Amino acid sequence: MTRRGTGGRVIPLSAGRRSGEKRSGPGRSGGERGGAAGSRGGGTVGGAVDFHLASCVAAAKVAGRVLLDHWGKRGALPIKEKGRNDFVTAADRRAEEAVLRLLRARFPDHAIVAEESGESRGSGASARGSRERRGSVGYRWFVDPLDGTTNYIHGVPLFGVSIGLADAEGMRAAAVFDPLREEMFTAARGQGAHLNGAPLKVARPGKLERALLVTGIPFRSLDRVDAYLASFRTFVHEAGGIRRDGSAALDLAYVACGRYDGFWEMGLSSWDVAAGSLLVTEAGGVVTDFTGRAGYVESGDIIAASPETHSDMLRVVRAAYRK
Repeated sequence: MTRRGTGGRVIPLSAGRRSGEKRSGPGRSGGERGGAAGSRGGGTVGGAVDFHLASCVAAAKVAGRVLLDHWGKRGALPIKEKGRNDFVTAADRRAEEAVLRLLRARFPDHAIVAEESGESRGSGASARGSRERRGSVGYRWFVDPLDGTTNYIHGVPLFGVSIGLADAEGMRAAAVFDPLREEMFTAARGQGAHLNGAPLKVARPGKLERALLVTGIPFRSLDRVDAYLASFRTFVHEAGGIRRDGSAALDLAYVACGRYDGFWEMGLSSWDVAAGSLLVTEAGGVVTDFTGRAGYVESGDIIAASPETHSDMLRVVRAAYRK
């Protein structure tokens, strides 16, 4: 629950069900499962991954500052409709520009996939030599400068910034930032997930009937809406409750920290799920597509939950999408 303090400042949510206990993930099976817990106080151990994670955090903070500068100016904020129920604001564009400047300055050879500007493959012209250029091949950033644009436009205080880096082995480092509550969710592969430096662990409700789920309405995939509604109907009967917040990145972050027990949505974009999926797996959860495989970044169909809850959710979603 949130409260407002003086000056309209949003007081942060509690960290949810967090744990500092060390754990070892069960490895990969079908989808992606959580890895080993990281070191205390942020989960970085130095070297390249440390710099990559620090860059995720820096980029998220840069975008967050831009979003706060424009927050609450609904009447004065230029808004463009990209598609049905799909909007972009000046805040989106300026936040993305700030992120791209930072990433291109630090990693000129890396590819970047960004919501508003699309994909850029990197300069390939680093002066640091061919050996380093070869080492950078395969790095790809996923940038969503404002996840929850409709909430942002309407003054609903649920939106965030999502920054993720992938390499040839999958997601490598990630940050999801809620600038209003100053909550920075971070993860690095094999080092655990953290919220403002405190280790995270997914919730283990045990049974689907005790699970609080979160979802998103597939307004861009109306040709598949009947299957989605079939899954929704089953979860209404079988789950403990369902919420819809309007930001996939924060939904995944909330699963990672145990505020929600599971998340499913279809037709998302790669930048919506890339960073958040690493948060969940590093917090001990499972993330797959609707077939139980690890194709969610490509398909945009995603289920993320604790191992037990995930199996129940996958059963429901598979049955709904077979009809």
